[in-house]
Amino acid sequence: MFERKSKRESLPSYVLYTSPKPSPRPPRDAPVVLVAPAWSDSQPWRILPLPHRDILSPDSQRRSRMEVLREKVEEEEEAEREEAAERAEWARTEKMMRPVEVRKEETTLTQEMLRDLEKKLSEIQIPISAELPAFTKDTIDISKLPVSYKTNTPKEEHLLQVADNFSRQYSHLCPDRVPLFLHPLNECEVPKFVSTTLRPTLMPYPELYNWDSCAQFVSDFLTMVPLPDPLKPPSHLYSSTTVLNYQKGNCFDFSTLLCSMLIGSGYDAYCVNGYGSLDLCHMDLTREVCPLTVKPKETVQKEEKVLPKKYTIRPPRDLCSRFEQEQEVKKQQEIRAQEKKQLREEEERLMEAEKAKPDALHGLRVHSWVLVLSGKREVPENFFIDAFTGHSYSTQDERFLGIESLWNHKNYWINMQDCWNCCKDLIFDLGDPVRWEYMLLGTDKSQLSLTEEDDSGINDEDDVENLGKEDEDKSFDMPHSWVEQIEISPEAFETRCPNGKKVIQYKRAKLEKWAPYLNSNGLVSRLTTYEDLECTNILEIKEWYQNREDMLELKHINKTTDLKTDYFKPGHPQALRVHSYKSMQPEMDRVIEFYEMARVDGLIKREETARTMTEYYQGRPDFLSYRHANFRPRVKKLALSSAESNPRPIVKITEQFFRNPAKPAEEDVAERVFLLAEERIQLRYHCRDDHITASKREFLRRTEVDSKGNKIIMTPDMCISFEVEPMEHTKKLLYQYEAMMHLKREEKLSRHQVWESELEVLEILKLREEEEAAHALTISIYDTKRNEKSKEYREAMERVMHEEHLRQVETQLDYLAPFLAQLPPGEKLTRWQAVRLKDECLSDFKQRLINKANLIQARFEKETQELQKKQQWYQENQVTLTPEDEDLYLSYCSQAMFRIRILEQRLNRHKELAPLKYLALEEKLYKDPRLGELQKIFA
Repeated sequence: MFERKSKRESLPSYVLYTSPKPSPRPPRDAPVVLVAPAWSDSQPWRILPLPHRDILSPDSQRRSRMEVLREKVEEEEEAEREEAAERAEWARTEKMMRPVEVRKEETTLTQEMLRDLEKKLSEIQIPISAELPAFTKDTIDISKLPVSYKTNTPKEEHLLQVADNFSRQYSHLCPDRVPLFLHPLNECEVPKFVSTTLRPTLMPYPELYNWDSCAQFVSDFLTMVPLPDPLKPPSHLYSSTTVLNYQKGNCFDFSTLLCSMLIGSGYDAYCVNGYGSLDLCHMDLTREVCPLTVKPKETVQKEEKVLPKKYTIRPPRDLCSRFEQEQEVKKQQEIRAQEKKQLREEEERLMEAEKAKPDALHGLRVHSWVLVLSGKREVPENFFIDAFTGHSYSTQDERFLGIESLWNHKNYWINMQDCWNCCKDLIFDLGDPVRWEYMLLGTDKSQLSLTEEDDSGINDEDDVENLGKEDEDKSFDMPHSWVEQIEISPEAFETRCPNGKKVIQYKRAKLEKWAPYLNSNGLVSRLTTYEDLECTNILEIKEWYQNREDMLELKHINKTTDLKTDYFKPGHPQALRVHSYKSMQPEMDRVIEFYEMARVDGLIKREETARTMTEYYQGRPDFLSYRHANFRPRVKKLALSSAESNPRPIVKITEQFFRNPAKPAEEDVAERVFLLAEERIQLRYHCRDDHITASKREFLRRTEVDSKGNKIIMTPDMCISFEVEPMEHTKKLLYQYEAMMHLKREEKLSRHQVWESELEVLEILKLREEEEAAHALTISIYDTKRNEKSKEYREAMERVMHEEHLRQVETQLDYLAPFLAQLPPGEKLTRWQAVRLKDECLSDFKQRLINKANLIQARFEKETQELQKKQQWYQENQVTLTPEDEDLYLSYCSQAMFRIRILEQRLNRHKELAPLKYLALEEKLYKDPRLGELQKIFA
């Protein structure tokens, strides 16, 4: 117990390399080294065990193998250089021994060969690759940055010393692993600890509250800049404010910004320093499927097993040849096997074409991403987020090859687990000091509990209290972030992409994004799908729109079938929802779907071809659900736009109805067919639940009058009917005649409705052509930047109101305005006019004072008389009054006396102030510059 206590006391007071609770003890044969902090000579030496090979990460093992290979290559190169030097020495000696003439000939020949080689080299043209966008400290203006960017506080300096000591201990204990990424330089060349570079911020936009929208925003807003050295972390880590300002950054800048936003939104997020695949590090999505092309999985509903009935009809005997059936089955199996073989070969060929080229630096490329742990914000499981693309991945994904360290705004952890199987076997329990070694105490992660063996020596309550005090003394709080508050302006949030546009290349697809209002037609996104990997043959195009007046939301173009489909949001003048067509010419194949709640007739969908028109309804009072019309070609070839004057001849109209519960089934029509060319009408009624057959009726339609004008008499052969349960009244000719007359009226109405539908289609097509030509955009009334009309109208109204206010103020203050209005404007007043204006103004003011006094006096007398009348009424009826009436009387008297008192005070005050007001007005008139003649008179 005492030995354990002495070891813990020997460690520095604010940093611990190992966990505050005992870790598994090293083997006895493990070598031991002494490490002393460089920042304190007074502290005693610390005993730490050297790590075993088992704790080395796969990345360290890879680097060890690379170093061995590099040494072998260097030895081979050294041997080749020595051998080449020996050959050159031997050749030089041999040349010196040859005759002078031979040497001259060889020199001339060598010069000619050099000239020919120089000429050939000059003809070779080397293509220069386009440079990637540069983002260095030289391109950043640091003059306007705050002081926290340029200097370190004492607490930050203290933290850097702790980090340096931690790094030295780690390098000594794990010499085969790469140095830690702890305190890179910022844009002002000042070292800053990586945890203080994180600035947790909750954005004021509701769209940035969830992790997926945050990741997509960071991916769209910033432009990727590759690391200067793909094998090492960057030497500089810029602040998120600078990255947002310049909209550029490497993978560490992306992850820092995204992690700050996620922590601010309540997620348990961490920045990760590790190793990734070539596609991940270069943001290469050409081998990934675009998420917008992935169709959601359809939930297959399990069919309920129908129990066989006890009494069923036996099926007829199968008289087909079994041999022929077996031969047909074998033939089909051979065909399917051949098709599967061809399909397998095609898949293998495509997989070989899509297979990535071998990467010489596989497993050594440094990359940074974000880790989100489960727990907070109802996250069910751990997952990775690649800030470059904004996509989420499982922790088992093979793109992530290893982890060196990770950090958040509170602490820093080193991965002590083996990554030979990428990140699949990693356990993200940051409270386990064996798997994750942290730098500072005070972390909020739960620690592992002590084992019985380690806990056997700590039984005394005093020792436990002292141990807790020691841990409190050794804790070190992370300094506040040196980065300013992360702010995204509404304009930047709306623009999203750099310069308002971004292009992402996927496997057989290309996604283009634009900022709202950047394109005049409201286009914000376009997805082009290709047939081949080279992206030359287009299959389909999807275009998304925003802020369109015609409420167009999505346009889908299929290049194979040349089918165009427009999707609309609610609010279109014609209540359109979907419009599928190949041509905007009328009487062509098209399907139009509507928002049925926005239409009076309840129309849901209309399908049209050159010879048919089908309509589907819902929620109509007549229970109509379906109408189908067949046409024949026009007799005269007129323009298609003349459908109103020359409609297509109708051959047949079929109508179907829902069940009307208010009618019996044998009288409720289910289907009605008007055969106009054959002059027949067919009816089919609904079938009752306890019947298997429905009633039918057919009418032979004839003209109501003959050639002489006589009415046609209804005959039994004009109505053919089949009734499940015949009734007497349906056999009467009067009933059949009335039914036929009713059907004739319905036929006329149906023909008219079909004609109106044709006109409506022409109107929709004309309106859509006008909308596509204009493609006007809507601007919100709250968007004061773009709404120019509203801005001009508001400014004009404010200007008019201001002028009116000034005019009213001037009119109220100018006591001579009513009298000057009687005189011609612009003329100078004469002495007589000035005297007259003064007298009129004074007399008018005097009369106003008198009128006010009279008004107060009249109200005083009125209140007094009413009070006297009420008192007289009380004297007369005092005996018969109830207590409630007496209370009302006393309340009235109290209020009346209060009003009389107030009026008396106002009258006395008016009598005192009236002479003073009169004299003040008279003095103002003498001093008024417009009445200058008065001053001359009294001068």
